[in-house]
Amino acid sequence: MTLNLQGEEILKEVLLVEDSPGDVRLTREAFRKFDKSVNLHVAVDGVDAMAFLNREGDYVNAPRPDFILLDLNMPKMDGREVLARIKGDPGLKLIPTIILTTSDAGVDISKSYLLQANCYLTKPVQLDEFENLVKSITDFWLTMVKLPI
Repeated sequence: MTLNLQGEEILKEVLLVEDSPGDVRLTREAFRKFDKSVNLHVAVDGVDAMAFLNREGDYVNAPRPDFILLDLNMPKMDGREVLARIKGDPGLKLIPTIILTTSDAGVDISKSYLLQANCYLTKPVQLDEFENLVKSITDFWLTMVKLPI
């Protein structure tokens, strides 16, 4: 738990870009289990994610996320396009963007890194493996890594 100078807990803002309600629920439950200071925001597709990141429409007061968990295969605007837009925007490109997807295709992995993804993770099928992955994300990205301000 990280505290500010007033002794208040600092929330860690995480944007999950995921169109599967089941995966959203599993991710939310896993973060609650391992790090209660995570404030998980959900965008259901790429268009919704870009509105959140650009603070448009319903997201005018959205916080800047500490990092983004991004699925690749989504309706409206897929994760590859979202990643390209994030990394092409000077105001967003420093936000660590972690690909979290079911695809283990070499072409998806290579393309994601070419578009400057910070990390590529494949979603495990088993619940306990998924929870362990979220714990690893929490331990590494929210504990060990020094994130840009």
